[in-house]
Amino acid sequence: MRSTINDQSDYSSENTILIIVLKPGTGEAQVRHIVNKVHELGLKTMVSQGVERTIIGVIGEEDILRITPFEAFPGVEKVMPVLKPYKLVSREFKPETSVIRVGGLAIGGKTIQIAAGPCAVENRTMLFDTANAVKVAGARLIRGGAFKPRTSPYSFQGLGEEGLKYLKEVSEATGMPVVTECMDPRDIPLVERYADVIQVGARNMQNFTLLRELGQTKKPILLKRGLMSTVKELLMSAEYILANGNFNVILCERGIRTFEDATRNTLDLSMVPLVKRLSHLPVFVDPSHATGVKELIEPMACAAIAAGADGIIVEVHPNPEDALSDGAQSLTPEEFSKMVAALRPVAEAVGRAL
Repeated sequence: MRSTINDQSDYSSENTILIIVLKPGTGEAQVRHIVNKVHELGLKTMVSQGVERTIIGVIGEEDILRITPFEAFPGVEKVMPVLKPYKLVSREFKPETSVIRVGGLAIGGKTIQIAAGPCAVENRTMLFDTANAVKVAGARLIRGGAFKPRTSPYSFQGLGEEGLKYLKEVSEATGMPVVTECMDPRDIPLVERYADVIQVGARNMQNFTLLRELGQTKKPILLKRGLMSTVKELLMSAEYILANGNFNVILCERGIRTFEDATRNTLDLSMVPLVKRLSHLPVFVDPSHATGVKELIEPMACAAIAAGADGIIVEVHPNPEDALSDGAQSLTPEEFSKMVAALRPVAEAVGRAL
């Protein structure tokens, strides 16, 4: 489904959204007529065109929406309010599952996508070795951090633009799109230049300034769930991005903080089918950060696929014991290849493919 937005700058969660469902076969001229009529009322619109029918989201003050006879407009089949606080993210707004295009890849479709690579880009040689190995094993995206949010200010913070350049070089050589994190709104133009997917890390899930600015980009956004965030809070954070114009959002479960201390975090796999029931956005799972235990990554990745995840993102390093970041939870290329082999029959069992 293709989505377009008209003047979304005034959107807020205080506004009400109505969905105008058009009759099958409604033409472009009728769609434009309805949109123009809505704009004359001082309301905002969002048009989503599906294979069978078109829907128009109408955004504005409840009083105006209540008294306007949208059902009388030519081509209108029915009108429905969006009741969820996360309006644009919800399946009420868009019943069809969104498919996000990243280069030649489709995220959210039948094929499960795997992103793999080091936690941090340490040097060019290590990155090339890792990328070549994970591609052979079945990864379709290369992940790596150029800017690293670390608990300690004395830990390795990443190579910055030098790391981004290495990622771009590897992407061009292997054909794998780049997933990398942006931590600061001021860095968005820089990261945009090199990345195919911009990651928002768990610590920045509620950095609303960053989310608003990412809503102005056209790059797909991988939005990770915060360490202590509810599903509703994750969806509301995604709403910030969509409300500012960017519908290319992929949600990511990476574990939440609980009283359990046997693992780094607690992987909430119930979130996957729950979010897919509430939202049209695709969902990734990160078993590396969720568990922090490399022996648990493969079984949790298999469980994520069984639960309905659209993709897996894992950390892989050629020499984990020498890694500058997250070595204890990084798979070797051999371990990653074994994990991918284990995922294939699980994907087939649930009607998906790798």
